[in-house]
Amino acid sequence: MTNKFADLFPRDKAQVTFRLPTKEDGSEVWKLVAACPPLDQNSMYMNVVQCDHFADTCVIAECDGQILGWISGHIPPDSPQTLFVWQVAVHSDARGLGLGKRMLTSLLQRSACRDVGMLETTITRSNAASWGLFRSFARDLGGTLSDAPHYEKDAHLDGQHATEHLVKITVPRKGLRIAA
Repeated sequence: MTNKFADLFPRDKAQVTFRLPTKEDGSEVWKLVAACPPLDQNSMYMNVVQCDHFADTCVIAECDGQILGWISGHIPPDSPQTLFVWQVAVHSDARGLGLGKRMLTSLLQRSACRDVGMLETTITRSNAASWGLFRSFARDLGGTLSDAPHYEKDAHLDGQHATEHLVKITVPRKGLRIAA
């Protein structure tokens, strides 16, 4: 697999930085999500709000000032030990470099996620890339993965969207370095 950024970090991944987003990143995040089908593209305003209000549970992967990856997530108010990951987007030129797992790890190492013992996300059955990412992440983390239909096509999504399966991954805290 060839990609535009492989020569920058074939084995030495230090050039990629992982950071909190700012509201100024919202439009670039929106463009990245648009370039990553099958992700649902929401409004640019929503991405600006995510970058602004949920920065502690979102992450940007960046190299030489270019956004290569994005994860949006939040800690649900009624489940403070859960990190819900909404979207994972990786620029097509940077796929195959492990950015998805590295962004997830970066999030779990933040002080905002100190009490997280469960990672949740929803995935449609047809999204092979997401299934691969989260299965591999659970395995590497030493967590267990389970799933069940959650947002159902007819019952919740008016027949307009495939059923989303709620994926749960236990997060063993042992060995996970927490940033200050």
